[in-house]
Amino acid sequence: MTEATFPATFKRKVLLYPGEDGYFVIEAPSLPGCITQGKTREEALANAEEAIALYIEVLQDRGEPITGV
Repeated sequence: MTEATFPATFKRKVLLYPGEDGYFVIEAPSLPGCITQGKTREEALANAEEAIALYIEVLQDRGEPITGV
């Protein structure tokens, strides 16, 4: 498993690991259910940036707190 940190606007650690289907899977443990994947590590990380941004946007739209920032 590999850990990565996104730009300062996100400040999220993610877990990167190989999936059973040959794709790379990324989970953001501080954002329950925020999981994505990609064919390469780079694609998975790019997808994770987008997934995290969208997750945070939904929290903001709902007026829910954004924890771990």
